[in-house]
Amino acid sequence: IGFVGSVLYGGLPDVVRGFRACYAGLEVALIEMSTVEQIAALKEGRIDVGFGRIRFDDPAIRREVIAEEPLLVALPPDHRLLASDGVSFQDIAGEPLVLYPKSPRPSYADQVLSYFSDRGCTPVIAQEVRELQTALGLVAAGIGITLVPDSVRHLHRDDVTYRPLLEAGITSPLIMSCRASDSSAEIGQIFDLIRNIYQLKQDLGRTPA
Repeated sequence: IGFVGSVLYGGLPDVVRGFRACYAGLEVALIEMSTVEQIAALKEGRIDVGFGRIRFDDPAIRREVIAEEPLLVALPPDHRLLASDGVSFQDIAGEPLVLYPKSPRPSYADQVLSYFSDRGCTPVIAQEVRELQTALGLVAAGIGITLVPDSVRHLHRDDVTYRPLLEAGITSPLIMSCRASDSSAEIGQIFDLIRNIYQLKQDLGRTPA
């Protein structure tokens, strides 16, 4: 299973536990990789399932959007914007932005940049890094702010605080992918597990992670 880092803070651990319970005799390996890397790995048979965030069309790959996660602004604990319950793109347009992942592209970073561009804002990029954890570490150090999917708030850090964006529809999709030709029972089971997990979270009134 290939995955982008932010998925670890949402439903992926539950999916893996459920899958192991159903298929105790199968080995399950988790490999962190970008969405672009997942597509190549699926085609080459190096992974069987991928969890990513970039929309694209490829006839060799079956894709399903599992959830649309709202984006949050990650701020250092002494930031002036913490005085508000929510922030807008106009509020953060002049703030130094920590962007991730740096490569390969296209990636989640391009989604973030497109939201600024769509609103006529030009972000001030302080630094580009490869991993989510590094981006949050730089936020904690006061280097800048960053935008993260809602599930990341489950990664409890005392040195980073999150605020929602005031604009509606600012989301990042969680997309599950597999080879279009793969009709195995195991693949079907993973799809069913993750659908059920995210549906349960919605039924309980929680934001999809």
